[in-house]
Amino acid sequence: MENFEFCNPTRIIFGKDILGRIGPETRSLGKNCLLVTGRQSARKTGAYDAVRGSLEASGIRAYDLGGIQSNPILARVYEGIEIVRDHDIEFIVALGGGSVMDTAKAVAAGVLLDGDIWAVFEGILEIGAALPVICVPTLAASGSEMNGFMVITNQDTGFKLAAGSPHCYPRISFLAPELTCSVPADYTAYGGVDAICHLLEPYFNRLSNFTPVQDELTEGLIRAIMKATEGSLASPRDYQQRAALMWAATLALNGLTRAGVGDHPFPVHLIEHAISAIYGVPHGAGLAALLPGWMAWKAENGGVDRVCQFGRQCLSVSQDNDEPGCAAETSSAFHAWLKSINCPASLEDLGIDRAAHEKIAANAELQAGIWGVRGTWSKDVIGEVLSFCQSGPQG
Repeated sequence: MENFEFCNPTRIIFGKDILGRIGPETRSLGKNCLLVTGRQSARKTGAYDAVRGSLEASGIRAYDLGGIQSNPILARVYEGIEIVRDHDIEFIVALGGGSVMDTAKAVAAGVLLDGDIWAVFEGILEIGAALPVICVPTLAASGSEMNGFMVITNQDTGFKLAAGSPHCYPRISFLAPELTCSVPADYTAYGGVDAICHLLEPYFNRLSNFTPVQDELTEGLIRAIMKATEGSLASPRDYQQRAALMWAATLALNGLTRAGVGDHPFPVHLIEHAISAIYGVPHGAGLAALLPGWMAWKAENGGVDRVCQFGRQCLSVSQDNDEPGCAAETSSAFHAWLKSINCPASLEDLGIDRAAHEKIAANAELQAGIWGVRGTWSKDVIGEVLSFCQSGPQG
């Protein structure tokens, strides 16, 4: 196990009927806030009115930045920064999915930055401070409600890049599972896949060869997410299934399972960011299309033992198979599970053909350079991975 420091400063308030606490819990942060929301769902469910009402009842004036799209764009971050500066806003409330929370974080950091917030995503500047961010997630997926990461797409350059800072951890996150009961089946499934991928990246790409605690946490959370995803799809209004999925997705990227595994890249996310930047596919759908093929590639490139362990612990793959057979069965079993929840499971399922691989790889290589992993994740290596992902494990 490698050396590590673990500190997660986000306070979690979880459960039913908690939205009325948002105003009282945040009034000490200031009298003006920016309320960041998505397209329509928060208004349709009544969550917007509940949050805004609680803020106003506590004497807090909320200014709106609404209509944040999936794969959020830099232009809306700039718009939010201007609103904050124009109205002396002191903190930000994000009501929505990962795109809304990531936009809120970028605004919170950008308004205090001596320079362009995009330079942070390019690896040129570092975040030194940020306004307090309060998160109210409406989708179990990104884990952004309990970490300091954010992902933004530059609509002018076509690059979707990730950045992070300890200053971007939310101050408080209100996890109200009932807000996710109206999430459509496709985005419920995509959210489950996103959370699983957050767990698999350090699990497969760890530096340390001895991580028994992290493995148990990871494998248990993956099994819980798979069951809760299936349960939420079968009974969309089941509060307990939604609660299990929401809490597991939050834990999947709050730093706990990564502590002690050592330095590790996030190659599946690296490649998916390029895919969703170019094609606009939902993030979880892009990850789903990559994961079975990526596992097959990983098994042939020094990771067969980990692929087999994942298959045996999480997918009921036979203990009797030799490693190559076990790895192949694992990739096929995960492909089958994705299909069972109506997710794409190959690039072909997304309508992406082999001719696009070079463009995707070139786009992904920029992020690899910013992350300092271009030596390992060059355009050629990314292209090789894409070839495994084109038609699924049998392609």
